[in-house]
Amino acid sequence: MAIGILGMGSYLPDRVVTNAEISQWAGVTEEWVVERTGIKERRYRAPGTVTSDLAAHAARLALADGTADAERLQALIVATCTPDMPQPATAAIVQSKLGIRSVPAFDVNAVCAGFVFSLGIAEGLLAGRPSSATALVIGADMFSTVMDRSDRRTVSLFGDGAGAVLLGRVPDGYGIQALRMVTDGEYCEDIMVEAGGTRLPADAAARAEGRHLFRMNAPIAKDYVMTTMRKLVTEVLADRGLTLADVDRFVFHQANTRLLEALAADLGLDMARVPTTTWQYGNTAGASVPLTLHDSHRRKPLHRGERVLLAAAGGGFGAGAALLTWY
Repeated sequence: MAIGILGMGSYLPDRVVTNAEISQWAGVTEEWVVERTGIKERRYRAPGTVTSDLAAHAARLALADGTADAERLQALIVATCTPDMPQPATAAIVQSKLGIRSVPAFDVNAVCAGFVFSLGIAEGLLAGRPSSATALVIGADMFSTVMDRSDRRTVSLFGDGAGAVLLGRVPDGYGIQALRMVTDGEYCEDIMVEAGGTRLPADAAARAEGRHLFRMNAPIAKDYVMTTMRKLVTEVLADRGLTLADVDRFVFHQANTRLLEALAADLGLDMARVPTTTWQYGNTAGASVPLTLHDSHRRKPLHRGERVLLAAAGGGFGAGAALLTWY
């Protein structure tokens, strides 16, 4: 039997950050933000909220949707690049908040591609396990905590959120049908938060220089997304002898609306087949793929047999694509 999605959940903080606020912070007009990004608003955490809070909320919904109990869980993976703290893993904190015991729980940091990477890891962990075994895969990020509010190129894009899926056995012919992942580390310094690790502590000097905040080389990131996502989408379909016409929904990482439109045009896809949440939630990093999948399902329920292609690219640079047949 194959591994597929049994349940989904997503969670967003209540605070809505409009382009009016962005324009005040970054010295740009609201029209500039919409024209360049296609984003109208995004969500920010409430004071005191941490990444594990968002992740736990989404996880509870996914467990309820999949009608699963904790006894069947074999793994809990949190894809995040904005953890609660350097250690322990945010996944361990989520496990505690969910009241789950004796389950391997760990983080995956592949930045915006982390959720797709985590799907591949979870699929491997469930192989050979009892047919009742399940795994929780959560994408959760809180980029409001690392934003330089004066940097118009990034503060206009990012928001906070979480999405989760419950994975388990589905009949052959359904579930994850193909998966590709790649990392091109030569670009590792083009998207980064430099301070806060062993390379550079987030001390007073680093903070004064803003080196504890997010930085992105936007032109290089855009080129990488366009070329690598196209390559992986083509390869993952070729692995199953399929073409773009055989896929019902393309759930891409929600980098920004304009980039999604450009990617769809490059692939020759009608945007009706490309669900988007960027206009309302911005770029939620590792949360964007599961959050958008769940949002798309709520707007137009997925039906058995639908083919869904998930793909994401992010810092590192890393990228992944997964083809699923819905069960």
